[in-house]
Amino acid sequence: MYHLECVNCGATYPADEILYNCTKCGHLLAVKYPLDEIHVTRAAWDKRPLSVWRYKELLPVRIEPVTLQEGGTPLYHLKKLGEEMGIPHLYAKHEGMNPSGSFKDRGMTVGVSMALQLGKRSVACASTGNTSASLAVYAAKAGIPAVVLLPAGKVAIGKVAQALMHGAKVISVRGNFDRALEMVHDLCLSHGLYLLNSINPYRLEGQKTIGFEAVDQLGGVPDRFVLPVGNAGNISAVYKGLLELQELGFIDRLPMMTGIQAQGSSPVVHAIRENLPEVVPELHPETVATAIRIGAPVNAEKALTAIRKTGGLAESVTDNEILWMQRDLARKEGIGVEPASAASVAGIRKLAENGMIDRNERIVCIVTGHLLKDPDTVIKQCEPPIEINADLPSLLSALHL
Repeated sequence: MYHLECVNCGATYPADEILYNCTKCGHLLAVKYPLDEIHVTRAAWDKRPLSVWRYKELLPVRIEPVTLQEGGTPLYHLKKLGEEMGIPHLYAKHEGMNPSGSFKDRGMTVGVSMALQLGKRSVACASTGNTSASLAVYAAKAGIPAVVLLPAGKVAIGKVAQALMHGAKVISVRGNFDRALEMVHDLCLSHGLYLLNSINPYRLEGQKTIGFEAVDQLGGVPDRFVLPVGNAGNISAVYKGLLELQELGFIDRLPMMTGIQAQGSSPVVHAIRENLPEVVPELHPETVATAIRIGAPVNAEKALTAIRKTGGLAESVTDNEILWMQRDLARKEGIGVEPASAASVAGIRKLAENGMIDRNERIVCIVTGHLLKDPDTVIKQCEPPIEINADLPSLLSALHL
């Protein structure tokens, strides 16, 4: 049976105890499995469809899960962009192809299932958008109420629309994401709602399956995993999952975990560059990439460990670099992503230009959300449609024919 364990002091807690932090030192918790008692083979996994629940032996849910067939997202070889960058083995795993359009569905299928398993009947989160959309979707599937707190005026319209349509109670807070998270954390502790931000260790268990799938799709371990970093749960989760695969003997090495942040919201990058023991929060984070506009990432402690233990890197990219890559992914590879998603590939372009990576590495970039999550930003970048009269000469003129 798995249990919860503090990543700092090692204190352990029963699996059914509802905690979000260690009660002894206040640090983060992680789910620990008795891996020597888990008897599963690669052949057994290979017989199942590629999905989150293909890896059920390494997930904590023991009831019938709340699922919408999440996972199984495509891994694309970025041939054109890779050729331009001089990186022949460059890949993108498109998490925007999940049911609600982002990687958050991997965490929510596990998180909402765990809420039911633990006897909870209402769920809540703070969000920059994707978490709220995913929580609303999976709460609707489970038939339980959901409450989401959003920073007012700071969330892309596509994500707000999803949360509203799926029936969540949506509250806009006059403050940033970090303040909204503090408020919903207090609400859950005082009124018994189940908190499903990435501070919840069970939610991250679903997200680690991104790494499992990428290894299976590639037929081996990439040299480098590259992820956008906002609240830092994803990079932490993938690292944890790969450690488990290594201990089980399914892989023999770990990839270099590389985190990319927006320049206006980059406390993890600063901590890595300055070799700080912990991040210094950015009080006023700003970036067009709303999904990673977070100044005090709650999983920073885990993320710093993931990057440092694997010899990885952390880099920041400007909003212009993010938007440039968003256009390049769409127009050169046919892959439509929201701005935060493009940060991972933009970061690789920058690292390659600066000579920070070996161009012969096999690199997997995680692109986290779909293009239609943030249509306003897309429209602002593109030329408007050409309006013409309804006759052939006007059409030929518009096409310069």
